[in-house]
Amino acid sequence: MRANLNDMREEKQPAVYIMASRYRGTIYVGVTSALWKRVANHKNEFFEGFTKQYELKTLVWYEHHQTMEDAIRREKQVKKWNRGWKMRIIEEMNPDWLDLHDSIDVIATLVDKEAGPPPSRG
Repeated sequence: MRANLNDMREEKQPAVYIMASRYRGTIYVGVTSALWKRVANHKNEFFEGFTKQYELKTLVWYEHHQTMEDAIRREKQVKKWNRGWKMRIIEEMNPDWLDLHDSIDVIATLVDKEAGPPPSRG
């Protein structure tokens, strides 16, 4: 069930997300309570710093959490992962690295338990 655009703009659900500069380019892992609005701010270069400097304007991965504490814990976990693990979770959700900003789906990406690194494919 996907929310309409107006619902997404007002959505208040903790989320962890990854922004990218391009396909397999520079990435940034972040956390927010309002994903649609936060991504719009990145796209409009509202924030000074890393995402503006490296033109990270494409939402390539995200997941929603029940609480902000869970989302912050997950963000810290994902930030510690090696680049290969981050690429794997992006490409499992979004193999073509399309911009997911206008198709955010809170229900489909709601995590109800603590997740770990992607499983090994070895």
